[in-house]
Amino acid sequence: MTHAKTVRVQAAMIELLPALRKFARRFCIQDGDVDDLVQDTVAKALGNLDKFQEGTRLKSWLFTIMRNTFSTRYVVGKRTLTGLDDMSGIEPTQQASQEWAMRGHDFEEAFIALPECYRPAAQMILLDGTSYEDAANLLGCKVGTVKSRVNRARAHLAASMGDTVCAAARI
Repeated sequence: MTHAKTVRVQAAMIELLPALRKFARRFCIQDGDVDDLVQDTVAKALGNLDKFQEGTRLKSWLFTIMRNTFSTRYVVGKRTLTGLDDMSGIEPTQQASQEWAMRGHDFEEAFIALPECYRPAAQMILLDGTSYEDAANLLGCKVGTVKSRVNRARAHLAASMGDTVCAAARI
């Protein structure tokens, strides 16, 4: 595009600014957001003037750029959390170590109270980290039997420790 044509298109863009602001109000409510959308649209249009074809409607071209800019912003905005400038607010909280110690003590008591038929399988799988296959070989039973015993042990542990939702789901 020649310099004279570029100047003509830029002048026409300036004349279309009120129409761009009006169109931007369809997408944004706040004045600042409207201004930002118009500014981004004009910046993208100026950066891509070489792609504008004379003889086509400049207004339609600018509106298309604006709509696409808004759509891109909307999709990106859904992926990012707003209002988290202060990152300290999103750090996870850590429960007091005393509570963990009490829960550990409760678990020990619940584990000791497990029926004898479930305790060896639960010990191997849950505490020692033995594979189901190895536990089945050591206990002299099938893998399915070990899985069943561990599942029942988990349900007993959950019920003993007051996790009624988890216990009900496992029984």
